[in-house]
Amino acid sequence: MLDSAVSLGYGFVSAITPFNVLMAVLGALIGTFVGVLPGLGPTSAIAILLPVTAALEPSQAIIMLAGIYYGSMYGGSTTAILLNIPGEASSVPTCLDGYPLARQGRGGPALGIAAISSFAAGMLGLAGLVFFAPFLAEQAIKFGPPELFAVMLLALTVTSGLTGGSMIKAAIMGLSGFVLSLAGLGTSSGLFRFQFGVPALSGGFEMISIIIGLFAITEVLKSIGERQPPVPADRIGSVYPSRSDLKQSSGAIAAGSLIGFVMGLLPGCSAAVTSFLSYDVVKRFSRRRHLFGKGAMEGVAAPEAANNATSSAGFIPLFSLGIPASPPLAVLLAGLMIYGVQPGPLLFEQQGGFVWTVIASMVIGNIALLVLNLPLVGLWARLTAVPFGIMAPVILMLSVIGAYSVRNSLFDVVVAVLFGFLGYFLYKFDWPVMPLVLCLILGPMLEQSFTQSMAMSADSFSIFFTRPLALTFLMLSVLMVVISNLLVRRTKRRLQQEGAGQISPLS
Repeated sequence: MLDSAVSLGYGFVSAITPFNVLMAVLGALIGTFVGVLPGLGPTSAIAILLPVTAALEPSQAIIMLAGIYYGSMYGGSTTAILLNIPGEASSVPTCLDGYPLARQGRGGPALGIAAISSFAAGMLGLAGLVFFAPFLAEQAIKFGPPELFAVMLLALTVTSGLTGGSMIKAAIMGLSGFVLSLAGLGTSSGLFRFQFGVPALSGGFEMISIIIGLFAITEVLKSIGERQPPVPADRIGSVYPSRSDLKQSSGAIAAGSLIGFVMGLLPGCSAAVTSFLSYDVVKRFSRRRHLFGKGAMEGVAAPEAANNATSSAGFIPLFSLGIPASPPLAVLLAGLMIYGVQPGPLLFEQQGGFVWTVIASMVIGNIALLVLNLPLVGLWARLTAVPFGIMAPVILMLSVIGAYSVRNSLFDVVVAVLFGFLGYFLYKFDWPVMPLVLCLILGPMLEQSFTQSMAMSADSFSIFFTRPLALTFLMLSVLMVVISNLLVRRTKRRLQQEGAGQISPLS
């Protein structure tokens, strides 16, 4: 722990440089903006800005992209409380008490409690990241190719938790992503594969183009024509909660933070699951149980703390094992690899300066969220009145520029547009895209570690079952599929009970 504290101190020395602070604050503000606007989520925003950040150093780019992620977790509470519009499933519990509070003229204090809960949970998650991630990475240094293969297989089972749908559909989409990753130069053979006579495919499919298409362009196609109701200005009031509000919410903040952090360590356990779970737990043990659903401040504090703690905890498996626990982190994983940063067991040892700078910047970003967003609540609230029809052309323009700028190729723009339409049809017919994206990202590493494992064992599969760590991760993969399905089913039932069937899974 002492080593982690010292390393974090060095990280702060780098993180407090003016430009890094600017990136952290800018990312937090953009994230809040993204969370406030229904129709745009952190996954889409990160995908759009990946090419834009190419001009930055890797640490500066990841600082800003991470800020967008945890900033959007806070921003989503604004529409949930003021308009009863949850942009994603994790915001549904916030609506249950946040909107009644807004109708009572207490929307401001509810937003203030949401900000304080987000800050407290985010700081707890970062404390866990500081002390748990290096330990997990230190143990993972012992991994060989069989263990790495088993860990990546575990990462792929995360897709069952990320999709919330059919395992068969997830498997088909995952296989499609793996096939797409095979295009181009083979990692082991050195030969070109799946070119189909198209010279542009000699370098394979550009990951950013596919991600921009599946998320940014697809979101535009899904959201065109949607109209958002105007923000009722009289529902805001003072954003500073009273002492009684803070006293009533303190236990809920602590419970939500703890539940969100512990559950967030499980790859595939989404913020929707933890927010519902924390809401249920706090309601069950509250002395003011009769007020839940009618305007209980604890009903806002618990889920907001949980989903922010979950987002912070998700960085632990991402940094130490290379396993993304949510769709935005899967896109962030792609960004790390594009910048030449390989998340996993050796990250803290080989690129310690980078990772500790990013972690320290997240502390700065969370402080900026609290300090800046409380006075800006009125501004953010009024931004919800911006029709998506105005935002759509801007997003499309940025998407085309981003897809073209990576390799200066119109082929990549065509790929982005085609995958945008493909993503729209997949959405209409309820086919998950995250398994495709995750397998596209992990495909080359999975192939390489499997090839090396086969070479070590003279083409015998027994190597995966005779090495204790590899066998443990394989068993965890099976267990994770079972747990994820149980949690997803439970969350689906709660969504149906709360009348959230019309929520679009925007991110």
